Amino acid sequence: MKYDYIIVGAGSAGCVIASRLSDDPGKSILLLEAGPDYPEFEHYPDDLKFGYNQTASAVDAPHNWSFQGNTTPEQPDPMPVPRGRVVGGSSAINGQMLLRGIPEDYDGWAAMGNDQWGFTDVLPYLRKLETDTDIHDDFHGSEGPIPVRRFKEDTWLPAQKAFHAACRAQGHPHDPDMNHPESGGVGPIPMNNPNGIRMSTSLTYLAACRHRLNLTVKPDVVTHRVIFEGKRATGVEVESNGERFMVEGSEIILTCGAIGSPQLLMLSGVGPAAVLNGLGIPVVLEAPGVGQNLRDHPNIRVPVEVLDDFPLNPEDPRTQVAVRYTAAGSDLRNDMQIMASSFSSPISGDPLEAEGIRFTCILELAYGSGHLKITSTDPNVQPELNYNYFQDDPRDLARLREAVRKCVQVLEHDDYKPIVKRLLEPEPGELESDEALDNWLKRNVTTSQHISGTCKMGPDDDPMAVVDQQCRVKGLEGLRVADASVMPNCIRANTNCTTIMIAERVADWINQA
Repeated sequence: MKYDYIIVGAGSAGCVIASRLSDDPGKSILLLEAGPDYPEFEHYPDDLKFGYNQTASAVDAPHNWSFQGNTTPEQPDPMPVPRGRVVGGSSAINGQMLLRGIPEDYDGWAAMGNDQWGFTDVLPYLRKLETDTDIHDDFHGSEGPIPVRRFKEDTWLPAQKAFHAACRAQGHPHDPDMNHPESGGVGPIPMNNPNGIRMSTSLTYLAACRHRLNLTVKPDVVTHRVIFEGKRATGVEVESNGERFMVEGSEIILTCGAIGSPQLLMLSGVGPAAVLNGLGIPVVLEAPGVGQNLRDHPNIRVPVEVLDDFPLNPEDPRTQVAVRYTAAGSDLRNDMQIMASSFSSPISGDPLEAEGIRFTCILELAYGSGHLKITSTDPNVQPELNYNYFQDDPRDLARLREAVRKCVQVLEHDDYKPIVKRLLEPEPGELESDEALDNWLKRNVTTSQHISGTCKMGPDDDPMAVVDQQCRVKGLEGLRVADASVMPNCIRANTNCTTIMIAERVADWINQA
């Protein structure tokens, strides 16, 4: 059988595109996923179902690819890079924050030559994907698959209340709606977890269309490469139950994420020629931008030991109160975020091992970028991931340094006196000078799990652009990439919402063709 569309990767974008394309009963769609599938909600594993069960992204968790990445020369050990390996992808293991980028993010994409991706262009798709249960106006959706809610102030836990009061005392305004175009200040983050259930694209988009006869979902299938006849993609080579075979498709759509999509392109002969030649992969198309422009939100965690009688809430952490602000001297609005948690545990660790509360400082728009490249022709071998934090521009380090000092100031507020015993990290000596604090930052920086940009879209005069505005791979036919990898730059927010929006927009283009 030859399918009209083969979608590789049933994650945040793949489930969306499969849902929208299968609206046309005359089109046949095959959705492939390397991980398992759980079509029935009653059989859905607890680590995926319950959003506050943080073990879903723990190292070697059953639905986590458990990648590793390099951060800075000062960190000898690689950092964990969680990515979802299950139908639903990373939307099935993430922190459930459905936060949009700010208008300047999308207008910035347009300024780079992607004039169909400005804020007014993408707003209809941001609205289309959601049902906002709190706010009903022209900026928010009311009929979309993804539910959005914010915790009301009277339900906040003590650590969140103290954080809000301390930020207000620092002059930050109250922000009731972080998805408003003019958002800024301290308030509740919009979440997609009603009743604590993580509403992935599997439970929302895909669940509503699984019954369709023109949609086939195949889990536990590893895609080895895209097959080409000349410059046209004609199918994929896959492996299932130890057997390798070809599947034909009129159009191939890669939605494997910002790691998987560039990896599969390179395995298929599309990428930097030096990398491909070094592994003996025949070059179908030299595309130097594949794997470059790796964007992320550098992340610093500031743990705090609490008083012995202060209750922790690791099973119901409600880590949804945050402050977004513009760093001192920056001309990038809302380029910083600090989130207050009611528990503290290592990244990808067990929240039940919490020793206290934690601030998470997130650099929302870094100047620096990294890269990835394949080191093997085996799709099961993860690419080399180099995040390259702090190497390109001193302003990245300066902004995170300021955020850590802001956390120290927050702890001085009176509302923290019944909560805090002591700051665990950084230690007093590491706060004495900018140099000492910078060294601590370089040793401790980690990922916010928002990798993007590795197959960026761009105009024809950008030699590093991989896809055009409709996410078609430049120089080839019948092949698109439509996931977080096509973002020209990371948005100033968690990436899941924007990834879903990209999929909605691309599906609309395909359906209109």
